[in-house]
Amino acid sequence: MNLSQKRLMHEYKELSKNPVPGIAAAPINEKNLYEWEAYIRGPTETPFQTGVFRAVLSFPKDYPMSPPKMKFTSKLFHPNVFPDGNVCISILHPPGDDPMGYESASERWSPVQSVEKILLSVLSMLSEPNCDSPANVDAAKLWRNDRPAFNKKAEECSRLSRQ
Repeated sequence: MNLSQKRLMHEYKELSKNPVPGIAAAPINEKNLYEWEAYIRGPTETPFQTGVFRAVLSFPKDYPMSPPKMKFTSKLFHPNVFPDGNVCISILHPPGDDPMGYESASERWSPVQSVEKILLSVLSMLSEPNCDSPANVDAAKLWRNDRPAFNKKAEECSRLSRQ
């Protein structure tokens, strides 16, 4: 077992022993620690509160030096989620300075991050999106300008996620 596999196994055991409320995550197949699935319950008092959203985390072979990629497989209308389900959040961006000058290096990935921290960040993101994200401009525009219309689309995704 190499260093990244040991780290992922350790994180899996920690999440199993100390689960995070509203989140479940584990390798899809224990023989491949580089592909995980996660289920995230929508936060209360948000339009996502009735949903349980499935996502896949794909870890690079040099984890934790590089961040995983995260993609929702449940439909999710959100400013930080691309229409194809890929998540756009600072903690998942490669370490170092942002070439666009948008994020500070301290907001981006570092090897001290973990699966738990990623999932907690995504849970927080559901409640408080970054509307400057390039992921879903239409969702960001509705979030800023027409919250009832945003809520209606988000609630529809929440309903679909439970079917």
